[in-house]
Amino acid sequence: MSSIFPTTRRRQRQFGLAKLLGFALVLGLGYIALKEVRALLREPEAVLVLGGSTAREQFAAEFARKHPDLPVWISSGSNPEYAEWVFREAGIERDRLRLDYRAVDTLTNFTTLVDEFESQGISSIYLITSDYHMRRAWVIGKIVLGSRGIEFKPVEVPSTQPAETTDKVVRDAARAVLWVTTGHTGATLGRYFQD
Repeated sequence: MSSIFPTTRRRQRQFGLAKLLGFALVLGLGYIALKEVRALLREPEAVLVLGGSTAREQFAAEFARKHPDLPVWISSGSNPEYAEWVFREAGIERDRLRLDYRAVDTLTNFTTLVDEFESQGISSIYLITSDYHMRRAWVIGKIVLGSRGIEFKPVEVPSTQPAETTDKVVRDAARAVLWVTTGHTGATLGRYFQD
């Protein structure tokens, strides 16, 4: 009979630990959900267009017409003459455009501008990129922009291309974490992983 009690106590402790972990999980998920809802309710103060497709700039010009008070950043898009022409044709004043050509990839689309957004007090943006590219951009944005408390609302440009591979998303998520922790993007690490 005495051997039953230790087993019962152990089960009670395990059950108590499981309840505690379950409660912590619910709290964590609730916190994440609350942040997401808050991000959805916050009105963006700017537009960020990721370069890589003239269709993104054309879409963004029409989007900017519907949001006349927002400045528009284009990160490493088409040449300045074309970008300015697209927005001029849509009736967007040149002083609303911020053309930035420092980025060399999706990660640096974010890392080259995040401090500028923060210094201007921008805490929420619209993020425009192609639908096939949004998953990777979303993950990087959550890490890089999130590190500065900047929220974003994704706006997808329709395309016919298939979604990017998961390995690209994971690779760039790791690079984004590296940037947040060290200030380096890890772009030069690629030479160590070539066959």
